[in-house]
Amino acid sequence: MQIDDWLLEILACPKCRAPLRADDEASELVCTGCGLAYPVRDGIPVLLVDEARQPEGGA
Repeated sequence: MQIDDWLLEILACPKCRAPLRADDEASELVCTGCGLAYPVRDGIPVLLVDEARQPEGGA
């Protein structure tokens, strides 16, 4: 997964507006606030709450 640093700096979680961090192993962007994991498909982040994976052990 290749997300440019400048893009990662301006992206935010659509649910809570917290910054996102890249998880290269899972090809996801993970919210540093609520923990939702957004998929990255073909190098494009899918920042839709409905498409996000809930954090492990979350509700």
